[in-house]
Amino acid sequence: MTARHRSPAAPVLAIALAFAGCAAAPDAGSDAPAWRELFDGKELGGFAVTDFGGQGEVAVQDGRLLLGMGSPLTGVTWTGATPAGSYELEVVAARLDGGDFFCGLTFPVGQDHLTLVLGGWGGSLCGLSSLDGNDAAHNDTRCLRQFPDGKECTVRVAVAPDRVEATLDGQPLCRIDPRRHRLGLRPEVALSRPLGLASFHTVAAVRSVRWRPLAVAAGQP
Repeated sequence: MTARHRSPAAPVLAIALAFAGCAAAPDAGSDAPAWRELFDGKELGGFAVTDFGGQGEVAVQDGRLLLGMGSPLTGVTWTGATPAGSYELEVVAARLDGGDFFCGLTFPVGQDHLTLVLGGWGGSLCGLSSLDGNDAAHNDTRCLRQFPDGKECTVRVAVAPDRVEATLDGQPLCRIDPRRHRLGLRPEVALSRPLGLASFHTVAAVRSVRWRPLAVAAGQP
């Protein structure tokens, strides 16, 4: 099944149902809240194609959201209610072609926003953008990982008042205390606010996007 651009003017009721009616079961053996699925593998639903200018084709095919080669950016932005407070966000995605980031995940942190970059600047650089005016290539969250074409990876981002941390396939990727930094976005991805995905000169496939509230115990570090 293939889905093309869906206008942001789609009925509010449809968006609300897409957001509220797709709760997944909690992780087995866990007291964690249920995941809330934002992508059902069939249509864009509450996602709208981001009008970056020069964006490639966006389609849903074989249960995945495909972001075509952009010049330079292709992406989608969530148009429904967005996570707030403490929450966890998970994306399963893969690079299919290209040599730059296949997952630029923009998300809210309080009243601010950050972007987690996977595979940027030549294909392997990861990190948070931007901290104190420095993007992922120029701050302490910079790290390198390999992303073979077609291999899906799972990234999770946890947001709380005292931390923003990311894991990649269950392994630590980066962590900051947002209270110690000035948070911001590169201008190129400003249209991804408040929650969006983008790829840069790269064909990407997204299998899953979901979030859940994050229980933060009093005094937890």
